[in-house]
Amino acid sequence: MSSTADLSATELLTAYRTGELSPVEATRDALERISRLDPHVNAFCLVDEAGALATARESEERWRRGAPCGVLDGVPTSIKDILLTAGWPTRRGSVTSDPAPGEVDGPPVARVREQGAVLIGKTTTPELAWKGVTDSPLTGVTGNPWDPTLTAGGSSGGSAAAVGLGMGALSLGTDGGGSVRIPAGFTGTVAHKPTYGRVPHHPASPFGTLAHVGPMTRTVADAALLLDVISGFDVRDPWALPTPVRRCVDAQGDGVSGLRVAVSPTLGHVDVDAEVRAAVEAAAGVFASLGATVEYVDPGFADPVEAFETLWFTGAAKSMEALDAAARSRMDPGLVDIATQGEKVSAVEYLTAMAVRNDLGSLMNEFHQRHDVLLTPTLPIAAFRAGQESPDGRRWTTWTPFTYPFNMTQQPAASVPCGFTAAGLPIGLQIVGPRHADARVLTAAYAFEQATDHHLRRPPLL
Repeated sequence: MSSTADLSATELLTAYRTGELSPVEATRDALERISRLDPHVNAFCLVDEAGALATARESEERWRRGAPCGVLDGVPTSIKDILLTAGWPTRRGSVTSDPAPGEVDGPPVARVREQGAVLIGKTTTPELAWKGVTDSPLTGVTGNPWDPTLTAGGSSGGSAAAVGLGMGALSLGTDGGGSVRIPAGFTGTVAHKPTYGRVPHHPASPFGTLAHVGPMTRTVADAALLLDVISGFDVRDPWALPTPVRRCVDAQGDGVSGLRVAVSPTLGHVDVDAEVRAAVEAAAGVFASLGATVEYVDPGFADPVEAFETLWFTGAAKSMEALDAAARSRMDPGLVDIATQGEKVSAVEYLTAMAVRNDLGSLMNEFHQRHDVLLTPTLPIAAFRAGQESPDGRRWTTWTPFTYPFNMTQQPAASVPCGFTAAGLPIGLQIVGPRHADARVLTAAYAFEQATDHHLRRPPLL
């Protein structure tokens, strides 16, 4: 049965503007979708039905008067439970967290609220957002809309499952090593990791400048809309960039004719599933048909996993520095393990990892002098069984080699659906651009989306 929950934010706003639809109706439908489908996937750790409906009624009245308060007025939106949200607790998936409601919004949450979004709830995350799948001792396991026995990815798995099932058109996620792109790839949704500093973040992540905040949606147009809202300078973030001069939504129609597109199905060192590679190569053909100059070429770097894990594991150690043995005994054992490793890293070893990061950034700067964007798979595999860190018992970094390098370089990177396996599981295409070229990345993503129909397929739960 058709529902307003199936509409994108862009479509909802058009319907509000013409009077064909009310924010109250859209919010009720999103909440009904949560009530009916979230028991299958466990995407939400908090749903504020009363608060959402009250906000929706205020939005409805503004639209009735022809005076919306912002560009998201009345759009049902969820927040990953890593970001501070006034009136709701921020548990970060941890049994050690404070369950008391917070008093302030983090910068991205404040901006969506200021623009009239209807905040419906908080989405699940692994404990302290430490891994590329979503399960925690606090909230349990989050499943994939295409098969709830499989993982939705992580660490923003709850947000991906939510938007993928129409449980709110928009969601805010975080990405420290692929955490918006991994679940987007596994769930057939859209996500964008911005250039570091474009979206201000407060308080600072213990994972340092690896951690980004980004939009999670079902369409590229919605991702661009949400990114524009949350971008721009904020005094609370010492790394915040100036507010962009040009909005991403204004670049959507630029197209990709003449764009220099590099395609690297393996980055020169990754073992990729044959179905994934075929889908990415087909996507490259779509770019060529749209007038882009397509060249198969690897960027030329070895897997930086050792340096990334040094940075990531020390971040885990920082996030847990105040917790005693009793608290740690209640936490995710994998998180405790990497934090213990991180505590042993010397300052020299940390700076050596930073030097690897710097060299990688310089190499990619040079690469983008010749290539406007880079296409890779988002992930080398399709979704695997939920509740485990990897298919083979190793760390999550063993199956995410396409995502974490671009947290190290701070480049913008989006994931869009580009096909399905024979088993009916989504495959993601990653589009990477040089730093500050967020609009270019999303323009390329939009052109690809408009030329294909992968994003129109809906999960079996619907």
